Amino acid sequence: MASSVPPTVIIRDPRENPRKCTILPLKGHEDLIIVNYPLTRPLELSGYIQLAAEGPELQPDDARFGLLLLDGSWNRARKMMRAFEHIPKRTLRGYRTAYPRASKLGTDPAEGLATVEALYVAYRILGRPTAGLLDHYRWAAEFLRLNGF
Repeated sequence: MASSVPPTVIIRDPRENPRKCTILPLKGHEDLIIVNYPLTRPLELSGYIQLAAEGPELQPDDARFGLLLLDGSWNRARKMMRAFEHIPKRTLRGYRTAYPRASKLGTDPAEGLATVEALYVAYRILGRPTAGLLDHYRWAAEFLRLNGF
């Protein structure tokens, strides 16, 4: 990857069950910075866009930006989002999750993806390497099949 592109920052809710977390297996990936929320120190996020449930659709032209992802239940991620309102939002449309979930609160968006799924799709759109991103994802084959990858 070009050195001019900032690393992807994933901010995760540490209250989430680590066994269900799709991102923790990627800790140490050369292109990812994974930190817990709330932040213990501010992050420099100028030149970043965040993946969100709403906003303009992510486009290949966005490749020059760093990516920010918030990892937690949809309900908690919405609360975390308040701290990052100043970061422009982009969305992913038309993709289906393979992650088996059922929100008891009805807070999952219809097109909501697991964090690792969203990361994979975003990297494909932006032309970034996807090798290894789904290696530890239990539902990788089904996710790829559902989305024609």
